[in-house]
Amino acid sequence: MLFNSYGFLFLYLPAVLLGFFWLARVSHAFAAAWLALASLFFYGYWNPAYVGLLLGSVVCNYAFGMWIAKAGVRKEPVRQKRLLVLALAANLLLLGYYKYANFFLGSINSAADTHLSLGEIILPLGISFFTFTQIAFLVDTYQGKVKEYNFIHYTLFVTYFPHLIAGPVLHHKEMMPQFAHASTYRFNYENMAVGSTIFFIGLFKKVVLADGIAEYVGPVFAAPAAGIHLTFIEAWGGALCYTLQLYFDFSGYSDMAIGLSRMFGVILPLNFHSPYKSVNIIEFWRRWHMTLSRFLRDYLYIPLGGNRKGKARRYLNLLATMLLGGLWHGAGWTFVIWGGLHGLYLVINHAWHGLRRACGQDPDRPLSRPAHMASALLTFLAVTMAWVFFRADSSGHALAIVHAMLGGNGLAIPDAWLPKWGAPGQWLAAHGVAFGASNGLIGGGAVNWIWILLLIVWISPNTQQIMQHFKPALGTPALSATRLAWQPTVKAAALVWLLGFIAVINLNRQSAFLYFQF
Repeated sequence: MLFNSYGFLFLYLPAVLLGFFWLARVSHAFAAAWLALASLFFYGYWNPAYVGLLLGSVVCNYAFGMWIAKAGVRKEPVRQKRLLVLALAANLLLLGYYKYANFFLGSINSAADTHLSLGEIILPLGISFFTFTQIAFLVDTYQGKVKEYNFIHYTLFVTYFPHLIAGPVLHHKEMMPQFAHASTYRFNYENMAVGSTIFFIGLFKKVVLADGIAEYVGPVFAAPAAGIHLTFIEAWGGALCYTLQLYFDFSGYSDMAIGLSRMFGVILPLNFHSPYKSVNIIEFWRRWHMTLSRFLRDYLYIPLGGNRKGKARRYLNLLATMLLGGLWHGAGWTFVIWGGLHGLYLVINHAWHGLRRACGQDPDRPLSRPAHMASALLTFLAVTMAWVFFRADSSGHALAIVHAMLGGNGLAIPDAWLPKWGAPGQWLAAHGVAFGASNGLIGGGAVNWIWILLLIVWISPNTQQIMQHFKPALGTPALSATRLAWQPTVKAAALVWLLGFIAVINLNRQSAFLYFQF
């Protein structure tokens, strides 16, 4: 079931909200159980067969968590560590089978000319998210950070439908206290108003902006497979369209998840914070998929040694973390390359900061406005280049697009644009600017989408800034003031309902969120 569907908006969500707050008047436990069951129904709507897999994962990890906690109380560190290793291995083997078994067998078959096969394996939706959420629970239990073991609350913590399919990756300590708090079970007009506002902003981003520019992405990325040599403009146009599609798709989902949860009185952690405004790759990963970055830092990078064992080891740890982070996104060499590129970017970024410190400069000091703009542009272009591998069907197709982006197929501007540009176009042609034939994959419609969405990305306030007076998410950083800050007024409500109406009437072209496949 998709957030951007009529069934979800007009049947599922109203029924779940009414049932939750009605049962909460009888028993908080009944209300929590209802929300957990509703979340399982939400998951099972895609494929009922995998509800058993999800429930089995929940029960097994809860049992392991209890055993690990009891071993800690009894001062049995060896048993406690063995239980943790066994539980982690079980989770990773389950994830590995569904997500990576055929990928690795395919790689072996290609290298050794064999024909090994496990048959078709259907990837369960959200398996990466609910597996990582429970791995964090197990490690936190081992470290003595978990304080509550209510099974209903734990089931809800894992299956909670706003985050189940595409995140954020939750921490036990963030959610369990909220499920136990009495105020969560009382209907609150402010929560409903704030939550619905955030939700409709996200719905507009997904349905109107992300899906609107999506039509220009496929033809460009399909061109290499068809033997089409992309022009410079087409390659960059397609890459920028995908960069913006993914931005508003994931930003929209993150807003919708936070807004939906707020309607139930539960505040989710911030997962997306204007990453294309970042001035370097380090900052980018503090703003893009923030809870995944936190998970990779706390449960992979730091256990590998972090920055505690010298520069060379630190850089190796960064590369290993990002390579595995890339593989987490998808079972394919394109994702590994994407992760490796970001690992290389991070190594260069940290080395540059180290060089600046050695020269007596403070890399954390705010940049001048021209330097800030140049740094943000360079970071954005580097991220855009890496997204080509993230989206492409194969590394060969990705390299063909990157080759065109670097001018390998020439730098000519489409000749179809020349008559539209009038006198300025004639002046450019007379002064040496080349106009030539193109494949017609990027036209004026795509260009208009690109510049309009870039203005929104770089200039407009984000959802956290708009909702800053109402604690929109856990972990929200300090925010600059904006005249567009939301207040519960008739004018604001009318604007939000207008955004929602525009999104709803466009639901006929609904599409799954891009992060659903991970």
